[in-house]
Parts: sequence; structure tokens; C-alpha cells
Amino acid sequence: MTRPFSFFIVIMITFVGFSQRTDNGDLWIQDFETAKEKAISEKKSILLYFTGSDWCKPCKMLKEDVFDTEKFKKYENSYIFLKVDVPRNQDLLTEIQFKNNLKLLDEYNKEKSFPLIVVMSSKGKVLDQLSGYSSLRDPQYHYKLLNKFVK
Repeated sequence: MTRPFSFFIVIMITFVGFSQRTDNGDLWIQDFETAKEKAISEKKSILLYFTGSDWCKPCKMLKEDVFDTEKFKKYENSYIFLKVDVPRNQDLLTEIQFKNNLKLLDEYNKEKSFPLIVVMSSKGKVLDQLSGYSSLRDPQYHYKLLNKFVK
């Protein structure tokens, strides 16, 4: 009885991990290893986004001014999107997600800057990054970074 159930779980994880959008229609993957595997198989760069979704005002503004716009949709096929959320309310993530996100924070965001966008190769090499978002709400530098690696 446990073998068929285990097989079913493996199939479901594989299906979810290799679809462009997550089950809830979200473009952002939240698992680093899944993002790397997908980036390698699709020969794409990873756009790693560090956010504090429940406390970081610039993160919320960036999401609204860039990630939630029609203009941003043109990048959907250019990157693998990985969101690393570090909320104050740890109940927003599973314990494993929270611990994994803290590891990524220590490795790729040593200054603990929010928001931070990191573009990396499929193998995890940092290609470029952009920290912060101005209260003037001018996303031109973010789009410049996105355009820099579009093939």
C-alpha cells in the first residue's frame, strides 16, 4: 500500500516541479533545487527575488510596480523565477521552506538587503544583481537588469 502512494507522491512532485507555473498559477518557484533543475533543462537563467512579503514596504511596491504588471509578463519565458521570502510571520511558510530560505539568504544575500534581485546561471553562478527599490517607484533599473539577460 505504501509503494503506490510513494510512487504517486514522486510523480506529483515531478509534475509540479517541472510546470512553468505552480498549482495556484503563481510564476514563482519557491524551491532552489527545483529552480536549478528547471533552469538547466530549459537552458535559462534564474531570477532570484529576495523579499520580506509581510514587512518590507519596498518589496511590496516592487511587486506592484514590476512583477504584477502586464509589461513583466513578456519575461515569463526568459527566466526561471525563484522567490525567497523571509517574512517576520514564519507561519506564512513551512518550517523547511523557512530554513531553506535562510540558507539562501546567507549564501546569496549576505548584506540582508530587501528587495534584492539576483540573476544567476542555471548552475548557480551570480551574473548580476540589483538591490533595493526607491520610494520614487521608478522600475527602469529593474527592467534594464531583466533585459540584460533576455535571449
